[in-house]
Amino acid sequence: MISRELTEWNLTATGGPVPADLAGIEVPATVPGTSHTALLDRDLIPDPYLGTNETSLAWMKRATWRYATVLDEPAAASDERVDLLFEGVDTVAGISLGGVELGRTANMHRSYRYDVRSLVGAPADLVVDLDSALEAAAAEALRLGTRPMAYDQPFNMVRKMACSFGWDWGPDLQTAGLWKPVRVQRWRVARLVRVTPLVTVVPGDVALSDDEVVAPGSSVSDAEGRRTGVVDVHVEIERSGLGEPVPLTLDVSVGGQSGRGVSTFLPASASGTTHVRVHLPDPELWWPAGHGEQPLYPVEVRLYAGNGEDRSEPLDSWDGRVGFRNVVVDTTPDEQGTSFTFVVNGKHVFARGANWIPDDHLLTRITRERLERRIDQARGANLNLLRVWGGGIYESDDFYDVCDEKGVMVWQDILLACAAYPEEDPHWGELEAELRENAARLAPHPSLVLWNGGNENIWGHEDWGWKEPLGDLTWGAGYYYELFPKVLAEIDPTRPYADGSPYSPGFAPEEMHPNDPNHGTHHQWDVWNRIDYTHYRDDVPRFPSEFGFQGPATWATMRRAILPQGDSVVEPVEIPPGFKESEVFLLHQKAEHGNLKLDGGLAAHLDVPEGFVDWHWATQLNQARAIQYAVEHYRSWWPRTAGAIVWQLNDCWPVTSWAAVDGDGRRKPLWYALKHAFADRIVTVQPRGAGLVAALVNDTDEPWTGQVDAARTTLGGDVLATSGSEVAVAPRSVTLVPLEGTVADVGDAANEVLVVTFGGARGLHRWAESKDLALDPAPVRTTVVAEEGGYRVDVTATSLALGVTLLPDRLDPDAQVDEQVVDLPAGTTTVFHVTSQGLDPEALASRPVLRTENDLVPSAG
Repeated sequence: MISRELTEWNLTATGGPVPADLAGIEVPATVPGTSHTALLDRDLIPDPYLGTNETSLAWMKRATWRYATVLDEPAAASDERVDLLFEGVDTVAGISLGGVELGRTANMHRSYRYDVRSLVGAPADLVVDLDSALEAAAAEALRLGTRPMAYDQPFNMVRKMACSFGWDWGPDLQTAGLWKPVRVQRWRVARLVRVTPLVTVVPGDVALSDDEVVAPGSSVSDAEGRRTGVVDVHVEIERSGLGEPVPLTLDVSVGGQSGRGVSTFLPASASGTTHVRVHLPDPELWWPAGHGEQPLYPVEVRLYAGNGEDRSEPLDSWDGRVGFRNVVVDTTPDEQGTSFTFVVNGKHVFARGANWIPDDHLLTRITRERLERRIDQARGANLNLLRVWGGGIYESDDFYDVCDEKGVMVWQDILLACAAYPEEDPHWGELEAELRENAARLAPHPSLVLWNGGNENIWGHEDWGWKEPLGDLTWGAGYYYELFPKVLAEIDPTRPYADGSPYSPGFAPEEMHPNDPNHGTHHQWDVWNRIDYTHYRDDVPRFPSEFGFQGPATWATMRRAILPQGDSVVEPVEIPPGFKESEVFLLHQKAEHGNLKLDGGLAAHLDVPEGFVDWHWATQLNQARAIQYAVEHYRSWWPRTAGAIVWQLNDCWPVTSWAAVDGDGRRKPLWYALKHAFADRIVTVQPRGAGLVAALVNDTDEPWTGQVDAARTTLGGDVLATSGSEVAVAPRSVTLVPLEGTVADVGDAANEVLVVTFGGARGLHRWAESKDLALDPAPVRTTVVAEEGGYRVDVTATSLALGVTLLPDRLDPDAQVDEQVVDLPAGTTTVFHVTSQGLDPEALASRPVLRTENDLVPSAG
């Protein structure tokens, strides 16, 4: 096969509320791209991420667009097919070549292929006319009847990235364009339509016949440690239909030169899908990060004409990688309800996770390098799972490749979120087509561990007042309970499927509430929306797959995109009172009553600062505190609670949101809190019954032994009571050590703290909120020393210093620091390493760069 990418196009706005200076002009456009990226490349529109530009570009979502290029392809030989492949069209479009309509598209999540052999041979105009997806969705709502949804625009009526219409953390830009490559492919005889390697591991040294059904089991090795990797390669072949059909030979190899290969002869009458099974003895197992290595094995597929005697030039080829591992989800009922635990290669795994959204709202700007940085940040925060959320996209192959390499498990939502969805055609057919294509594409990736039917749709139907307005209208049940499990059982039976998130396994929604914390997956949004974060401890959910708390972006990101601009890096022009309620700030704060919730969530713990600089620090800190509080609670209940997936890892633009990494890729204090709370080993003080315990969490394969030391001290460090005991914490387990007697018997809540240490880890418990503690307002002494690549900052607490944090991006937007949000008992020291050059050491050691929670308490001292 010969494949050529068409990258140079011209873009024209053809209709809608187009500004006069853009109407009718032809703009060079690179594909992949969208109308936004093409106009940005030519400085014809302002950056939609800056200031209030999002509002000024609202006209674009109602405009219509034309992408055009000249296709100059030689005429097809008598036995040659010429196809046009559109890998991704965003979204509702008509495609024509030389004035002949090839077809219409209405789904950005799938590809479209057209046979154009009869239309090539002379230069011809290739034209893609894009309608407004918003107008198309509104028309579909009128045709089928409006369905309930979480937002005002009908994102549920068109197969387009739902968050393109705006979300409570994302802009409303509604891109249009050719967001994946467009290719001309010339081929003869036959081609590989789809190659889907499915991997299972079976105990023992066995050779299974091709028709034996192999399902992933918990056990991967026999008593002697032997195992066999089974790779079932499903290959769909299309014949050209030109000339007499000929026999074909299919070569499949796994593992490279030292691996195994199988050749299959296909008679001239054979077409459609064939299946080849390859056995690999004793393969190395792929493990999630923290549980083992991630070996990957190459898979090569070659298609030849004839009986395979001539292998000099294949008709078509496919190359990929697989990893050998089995994954199941344990949903066994027990005395607490219904479990939901990932079991990989027979080992129960606590999922340390975060939800993932598209990393840039303008999708075509996302590169492999950018994805690798973000997934490295996930690993740096000690995460081992990312949940690809249902309002985004099926991510690029690069995303899953990097997750494969780094051991990050992927929970993949099917792309439905927060709405009732019509089941009538063409919606049913489009969803089936996109799932078949993407399930086959993603199946080789060992990192993919779960298919999930969608986000909050079943919960919404049961709990959000949808039933009355829906009446007899379809809402998506047929997808979750019929279509999706049917398609996945056919395409990818090697992975578990969940009906939705949240959901209660084994129950119909009317039998058990889909968001019951005692059954399956659970979303906790009462915290953040209504109640204080201390209420995270009210429930012991089996698997919290969404929970989160907001905080603003880093100072450097806000300065670039939102804050008034000035000459100083440390401070822009004076930030006026009430800036957080300004038009520009609220445009980058999408949550309903978001600032009120930030203030309300802060007020229980600290007084709400009046000045913006202190408010920014306080709300960032409170976000970190809330999520660390939740994660430590959840982890202390392992194995009853079998995972925690925080909302969210990343942002797609500069915004106040729930993310740990902001839209410019900078790590917020929350990121460091996740690193602490998701560490392999943690000590956390938790309530149990009427008392306190030290929960010693050991998520490693080695025992953790030593002495647990507890000390109740004054804030200034005077020891009031101590206790100690020898403890051995088994691998992958939690040990609870009661804290009893005088060490837990607080005398003066405002002046005392409990510190527990074990094996180099430390947990701290306070009997009063920060605003009620007698905190020293200047609790640290600091030394700054230049070192290679930056600075070493030593901070020693002279009294209890809470939330000690360096914010060097206030001095240099490119500066990074290795640690934040450190609680220091009196007499202890922490070391920060700052990567930057030319900074003022005095500025590094003082406000607003060096911050503590203490300096937010006006009555401190």
